[in-house]
Amino acid sequence: MPVKKKRKSSGQAGDETGLKKCKISSYCRSQASSKVISGEEHFSSKKCLAWFYEYAGDDEVVGPEGMEKFCEDIGVEPENIIMLVLAWKLEAESMGFFTKEEWLKGMTSLQCDCTEKLQSKFDFLRSQLNDISTFKNIYRYAFDFARDKDQRSLDIDTAKSMLALLLGRTWPLFSVFYQYLEQSKYRVINKDQWYNVLEFSRTVHADLSNYDEDGAWPVLLDEFVEWQKVRQAS
Repeated sequence: MPVKKKRKSSGQAGDETGLKKCKISSYCRSQASSKVISGEEHFSSKKCLAWFYEYAGDDEVVGPEGMEKFCEDIGVEPENIIMLVLAWKLEAESMGFFTKEEWLKGMTSLQCDCTEKLQSKFDFLRSQLNDISTFKNIYRYAFDFARDKDQRSLDIDTAKSMLALLLGRTWPLFSVFYQYLEQSKYRVINKDQWYNVLEFSRTVHADLSNYDEDGAWPVLLDEFVEWQKVRQAS
């Protein structure tokens, strides 16, 4: 149960720019590797950089077209690439793999210098998302990853997209909470609210029977519970 005292939520207006809505689907497509990777093959920085330049432009950054091709090659839907990046985060301690430095750091941590080796790591990356403790760290990291760096909060459209990816397939109340956010007055989600949504999803029953109205939940969640109870009673 959160320990912070209940308080009024901060900020109702925010930047409406954000990630496009993401599909609630498996973040990796099944795809057969064209080559069997031997455990004896050693990682090569030179080979890794050559792989990077297959997707990077003259500015040594993987842009939209390069990222689309990268997603196609590794078998990850473009709208779900964020899940791969988030699962990768704890290994690479990097904000992504769009620059040469980020790519090399992340791929070195995974010991991947080609498409087939990265595909062989998908089960490991999925396990990161399935471990409760690790997922909590990934979930928290997602807030800073997705927000505009000059903003303290996450705009509501981006928040909904990220929540769909992170909780859409595991939280029974997600679709209801998503509907609530769509019709609510909230235009941003702050860090405390973001953290508490995960705690709420893990501890409160789908029928809300164990929700403590006198607890230390953010006002956002108090109002969600009130809204849902009215719907259930009608």
